[in-house]
Amino acid sequence: MSAAVATERTAKERVRRTRSRGRNELDPLRVSQMAAHEYDLDPACISLVCPSCRTWVPINRPNGQPGRTRLVPHHTDKAGTADPVVCKGGSHRRVIIDVEIERWRQRLEEGAAETNGRRSNRVTRKPKVAVAPAVMQILSPLLDAKAVLKMYEAHTKGCATCAPSGRDRCTDGGRLAHLVAHKQRTEPAHRAALTIEEELAEQREQGQWLLRDLQWASTADSVRRADIQRVHDALVAMLKPLSPEKAKSPRLTDWERADVMSTITMLAMKVEQLSR
Repeated sequence: MSAAVATERTAKERVRRTRSRGRNELDPLRVSQMAAHEYDLDPACISLVCPSCRTWVPINRPNGQPGRTRLVPHHTDKAGTADPVVCKGGSHRRVIIDVEIERWRQRLEEGAAETNGRRSNRVTRKPKVAVAPAVMQILSPLLDAKAVLKMYEAHTKGCATCAPSGRDRCTDGGRLAHLVAHKQRTEPAHRAALTIEEELAEQREQGQWLLRDLQWASTADSVRRADIQRVHDALVAMLKPLSPEKAKSPRLTDWERADVMSTITMLAMKVEQLSR
């Protein structure tokens, strides 16, 4: 009897728990509610950004029981600072890791791909400013050899530098002389090219007219028959009021009868013309 009582009074072995004085009564942090760049689920160093001091802090026992997963006690200042201050709002705060590592890695890869797409590696160079053409270069396509020669002669008469002999010339005189020589050398070929182009344009226009005539000839018979039928229907409509069956209808006045007869005569002439 004494042995049984002794057995009942013996204390059972209890599960040993870690007793820690550091307690944090704030709500636990859920990793799924944080931005992807504010936590790191790499097994080498699982950590996150403390919401209180914005410092990267390791997570204690990330693979343990949910109640034991907490933020490591940390300081709000940088490492090596004299008399650091402990972060009371974030130290020992519970953490709930409810994000899969593969999903986290996928979000990081998608964000990196999107960021790389926004950054362009192409170098945009400034466009080179084109040199403005000279007045002679602008007028060259608009003038022929005779007009350029007249301009050169007028310049030679009014310029004190340009000699009539052509040995001494100013800048404008030299350009005009060069332009005269260029026009005289290229004018025949340019005129020949213009002549050929005008002939081709005329032949093209003639071909279009010929094609139009052929298309009209292919449909002329059907159009003529339609016109004749239209005039015939108009004649029938005009003759109906004059038929004997319409004796009870109101009689036409002399002016109305004359108008009807002139219209009938015109339609008859039109039918005769279309029937030829």
